[in-house]
Amino acid sequence: MNAPAPQNLAVPALNLTLKDRIDQKIFDALYSRSLVYNTCWEDPAVDRQALHLGPQDTVMVITSAGCNALDYALQGPAKVYAIDANPRQNALLELKMAGIRKLGFDDFFAIFGSGYHPNIKNIYRHQLRAELSDFARTYWDRRFNWFCSRHGSFYFHGLAGFVARGFRTYFRMRPALAQRVTELFASTNLVEQRQIYDEKIASELWTPVINWVLNRQLTMSLLGVPHPQRRLVQGQHPGGVSGFIRDAIEYVFRNLPVGENYFWRVYLTGSYTRDCCPSYLKEENFNALKGGLVDCIEPHTCTVTEFLQAGDEPITRFVLLDHMDWMSCYYPAALIEEWNAIFERAAPKARLLLRSAHANPPFLDWVTAGPQHKPLKEMLNYETELAARLQGDDRVHTYAGFVVAQLAENGRG
Repeated sequence: MNAPAPQNLAVPALNLTLKDRIDQKIFDALYSRSLVYNTCWEDPAVDRQALHLGPQDTVMVITSAGCNALDYALQGPAKVYAIDANPRQNALLELKMAGIRKLGFDDFFAIFGSGYHPNIKNIYRHQLRAELSDFARTYWDRRFNWFCSRHGSFYFHGLAGFVARGFRTYFRMRPALAQRVTELFASTNLVEQRQIYDEKIASELWTPVINWVLNRQLTMSLLGVPHPQRRLVQGQHPGGVSGFIRDAIEYVFRNLPVGENYFWRVYLTGSYTRDCCPSYLKEENFNALKGGLVDCIEPHTCTVTEFLQAGDEPITRFVLLDHMDWMSCYYPAALIEEWNAIFERAAPKARLLLRSAHANPPFLDWVTAGPQHKPLKEMLNYETELAARLQGDDRVHTYAGFVVAQLAENGRG
């Protein structure tokens, strides 16, 4: 599928150890059989400020759990192409789109807000199933009971949900700590929030057991983080992965209002509230999507390169998440091919967002693209000040790098 890299490009050599190869096989096996993400872990409020979406824009985004594709649709662009090589991720987006089209808000919120609906069997069979593609129908035929399971929430299913369920079990074993976390999410101002975290949570949360679990590659694989990304984190943080995550969580809980941080709420509690949830779960926005905005979303199960090479319509916005980290380590030639495909489809002054486990993603320095094999810094205008400011507002805060760029006038190479 992927063309070899041109011989004159300085593609980094792969020096994978036996352990690296085993980690890679475990990650590939998990990814190829599982729903990895049951919710998106990229903050669309940050993205909206960087994308400047308008009615003429066409957006290409990696689907993940589909939350952010729905968020972008609320901005009224011409088209949102949701691309994912994992068909289970698109199956989740399809289920959400079917629910928006066929359900009332209360049922929809119970399913995707609370993560639990006691009547999901009838709702799925009689209102949602016929709206799905063949793959999505087969997938949810076997798993609709995730929304009424004994685990209590859909958000405790899938790979990331399995880790969340493990932390829920840990909190059940430590009820005093669980109560303090509940107090934290009930706080109404930053001073109170910071005090609760500093005085009641920090010393109790960061135990040797938690640090050990977070430093395991299996835990990271379940969260969708392959070992090359873990190595990027380890290489720039003295505390390793657990230290990086601790710093991220402390920044979030000490500096950003927790009352609107639905990312960490759903991960720690298994559900959203109507006041603290993604935009598509707000009743007004649900009605706007049902009124026609959802129809601009078009899921595609394929790689980014396959999607881009299959058409010729210009794309004005690219949201690439963090997949280039692992591509740069596993498949550097394919990464170059993808950048070439991006520039082929990019409209003039197209905007591009990507995230990385590294504050300064190394591949941005060695990838060259276009007929003249120009370095990316000549093809893109990086908006570093904007990216740094938005990074500070990011409610997830688990990515060290956030890149905002616009296609340069000579960006097609």
